[in-house]
Amino acid sequence: MLRVIDLNSDVGESFGRWRLGDEEILPFVTSVNVACGMHAGDPVHMDEIVGKACELKLAIGAHPGFPDLQGFGRRQMNLTPREIETYVLYQVSALKGFVASRGSSLTHVKPHGALYNMAMVDDKVARALARGVARAGERLILVGLPGSCLLQAADAVGLPTAAEAFADRAYNSDGTLVERGLPGSIIEDPDEAARRALDIALRRTTRSTDGKEISIPAKTICVHGDTPGAVEIAKRIRQRLESAGVALRPLCEVVAD
Repeated sequence: MLRVIDLNSDVGESFGRWRLGDEEILPFVTSVNVACGMHAGDPVHMDEIVGKACELKLAIGAHPGFPDLQGFGRRQMNLTPREIETYVLYQVSALKGFVASRGSSLTHVKPHGALYNMAMVDDKVARALARGVARAGERLILVGLPGSCLLQAADAVGLPTAAEAFADRAYNSDGTLVERGLPGSIIEDPDEAARRALDIALRRTTRSTDGKEISIPAKTICVHGDTPGAVEIAKRIRQRLESAGVALRPLCEVVAD
């Protein structure tokens, strides 16, 4: 049986004169999640990364986060459901305009950082986020951890979903991600990340930090654009997957398959 999976990356996270260089990862992935100016990014960089993604025929998604440039969107914020819904709608709609101006269409939404983590386990946050995405129109695919509150909230408002796994992040035994800042939370070794990606693609499993094999029925695998050595990690993952006969396709094609 042919295994088909998407390889995505969070990109467009440069801001003003600060350059992250995450666009270098584009040739090795099949989908991108573009920062929308709240946790990172700005209109100029949004336009640049969308243009490059269109040239490479990548699936383009919005990557909305908390309005927290200083904390890179990785700090929890106590926003109301109404605030979360409208902040998400604002960011998704902004990126949607840039994509439409290039003659293409936005395909998916993957929240960023603390917003992502909170939406996985907090039903109120998840429902607010899903409502914001639904209001943006076009039945955008909502990306999140398998079995999470976010994917359940997406189902409730009629949005298609895509379960996501991470090649460059460590897992707890309950399937959640190890908190950033803890030892071993980030996988920086390209060979280790590629091994994990292969397990996810072929066996739909990965190992937690305590050695437990956990189920990860993912349609897409993420490599963070700001992980040290991200380009080499993505390159190694792609080589390993293709050598094993795994077909890499943009997220919209994987979900529709």
